[in-house]
Amino acid sequence: MSNGLYLMTALAGALYVLSPGPAFLALFSLAATHGRPAGARFVGGHLIGDVAWTALAFAAIIGVNQLGPTLFDMLGIFCGLYLCWLGAKALMSCEGAAAPAGSSRPLMTGVLFGLTNPKAYPVSVAMFTALTAQYASGLSWDAAPQLLLAAFAGFIVADIILVWAAGLAPVRRVFLRHGLLITRLVGVMFIAFGAKSLADAGRGIASRN
Repeated sequence: MSNGLYLMTALAGALYVLSPGPAFLALFSLAATHGRPAGARFVGGHLIGDVAWTALAFAAIIGVNQLGPTLFDMLGIFCGLYLCWLGAKALMSCEGAAAPAGSSRPLMTGVLFGLTNPKAYPVSVAMFTALTAQYASGLSWDAAPQLLLAAFAGFIVADIILVWAAGLAPVRRVFLRHGLLITRLVGVMFIAFGAKSLADAGRGIASRN
């Protein structure tokens, strides 16, 4: 099994957590008003959803990959287009799109955010597909537990970074003042990963023709 596959899986897990979305914005709003401990409890609860959706994403990715490389490449094209669409939406975000999420029960709030986010499954499929497509031959049911563990390691590292950053006074001020710009920057990142997924899928299809 290629170490590169585990590294890219961990990276995908970290980027999945670090990419601003509803939970990202909720964390920074919560930390701005209640401090790092509340933020840490929020991401601890959200981790439950991250693991659950990622396990389902791996099941879908591996299942498609076992059916043949062409179908996997088609999934890569779909995921690439989806990431580009999400990026375009973020680039066109309007002021006030980020809702504050102060809560007296941050742990339960995090669990609910993690398990009910309607974008969690398609985004996780798209992110992991985009970054692991070049290692498609290593995606198997036998490797699934190690892949999930690698993704979990990425989640933990990203959560630590987020909680630390969310508690910094300058970061809180910048976030509250420039939240729209941050959202648009992550849109650019989504488009970049979508383009990578499309390029990988295109190379895979071309190499078999």
